[in-house]
Amino acid sequence: MSLPRCLPLVLALVAALALASVPAARAAAPSVERLARAAPTLDREVLSLATRALACAMQDPDASRPATLSVIDYSLPSTEPRLWVFDLERERLLYRELVAHGRGTGDNLSTRFSNRSGSHMSSLGVFRTGESYVGINGYSLRLDGLEPGFNDLARERAIVIHGAPYVDDGIARAQGRLGRSLGCPAVRPAVARELIDRIRGGSLVFAYYPDPAWLQRSRLLADDCAAGAAADTAAGTP
Repeated sequence: MSLPRCLPLVLALVAALALASVPAARAAAPSVERLARAAPTLDREVLSLATRALACAMQDPDASRPATLSVIDYSLPSTEPRLWVFDLERERLLYRELVAHGRGTGDNLSTRFSNRSGSHMSSLGVFRTGESYVGINGYSLRLDGLEPGFNDLARERAIVIHGAPYVDDGIARAQGRLGRSLGCPAVRPAVARELIDRIRGGSLVFAYYPDPAWLQRSRLLADDCAAGAAADTAAGTP
């Protein structure tokens, strides 16, 4: 076989070997376009940051492939659904839900965030979901913060996802805001168990607010990490 005739086969083999060398978790970076079509009410810039942080987190060779990506946009009022949960394998939207913020974070609008115990504030950044359990708020889900200085004390602070009766459309209409938590992203009781079971055990939660300090200092949004993640996304996206 002459070289010109076998060249396509050689190139295909090289491409296959290169793709195989990319770890499975890293090669599975989702398409922003497909996720955006599935969730048209989610701000495109917020979604882009979430997938950027996801791709960066997936570069960790010890990280398991997350089944879902949850995005909370705390720049929206509490009276609007501002939690989206995506199935990453099928790149489809699973949930769009109301979610409460901490008492110290604000009234209807979020304005303050903290990583400090006793602040009763929500935290920003990327979390990895842990184990589910039954506690004082019923069926709940532990979160581990992946961002030093911003949310890495989440487990110590008992920042968890749980159902709460004050996450309710009727309450929101009556008082102009949802009820507030002690810093936890609380959801409707009717959906809590189903949602928790869907995202527990190593999936990612991206909690956003246009906070300059976090946006500038987050290691999962850093340019050098983003460059590597972009290369992996190009290699892994059909």
